[in-house]
Amino acid sequence: MAAVSAALVKELRDRTGLGMMECKKALVAANADIEVAIEELRKSSGMKAAKKAGRTAAEGTIIMRVADDSSYGVLVEVNSETDFASRDAGFISFANKIADVVFATKETDMAKVVSGEMLEAREALVQKIGENITPRRAVIIEGGLVGGYLHGNGQIAVLTQLEGGSAELAKDVSMHVAAVSPRVVRGEDMPADVLAKEEEIVRAQPDMAGKPAEIVDKMIVGRMKKFLAENSLTEQPFVKNPEVKVGQLVKDAGATVTSFIRLEVGEGIEVAEVDFAAEVAAQLRG
Repeated sequence: MAAVSAALVKELRDRTGLGMMECKKALVAANADIEVAIEELRKSSGMKAAKKAGRTAAEGTIIMRVADDSSYGVLVEVNSETDFASRDAGFISFANKIADVVFATKETDMAKVVSGEMLEAREALVQKIGENITPRRAVIIEGGLVGGYLHGNGQIAVLTQLEGGSAELAKDVSMHVAAVSPRVVRGEDMPADVLAKEEEIVRAQPDMAGKPAEIVDKMIVGRMKKFLAENSLTEQPFVKNPEVKVGQLVKDAGATVTSFIRLEVGEGIEVAEVDFAAEVAAQLRG
């Protein structure tokens, strides 16, 4: 049985909003696996999806480039160890140079992008700043009409591909994606495994117990329809005008959404939590 730490209980509480004891009990039952605990809590309490994990604290920036004719766009993420380093002029200059290479060559393999002069520039920057600088990933959307939106100091970036419309419309849709983070463009784009998992969770919720099978099936259809509407870009109320859905906004402009890419700095990177006081104490004892 894996140990359930106070930090893990706190993280589950932060992500679900449930009570401390309920979170601890769920973690014990899930053998300290927080994702399993969340899934079981959704089944037992009927709560919506939990917040994303907060321990993706890698710093850095995302650089966006869009062609003047809106025919393609690229996003490049470059990571640093601290927020302080990500604001360094040398770091920002290096990130922009990486983006320039990707934009000019349309090469998204970072091992190929960061070679030769770029590799030497990275090594020099690491020596200067004293942190590990990692050009992490590059993505490209090409074809149709491409527009984008960059949030804050490059913490979130979105590219949207349209058929028809304008660069301004693509920017507005990208801004919506940055704020709301839909999973797919349309409901039919949702992966089958995601739908199956969601239906399993809905079916296990308490208010389904004891009801006739035909009633349960109708309830599941309704809740799955709601799930798809909440997570599909075209079905979401537009952030700048909630009276209009994104799909209608785009249709009124004579366009359709083909695809989008949303990147957030540090997403998916697990960073170990460090107890600095304990670390210092250990060093003093050593």
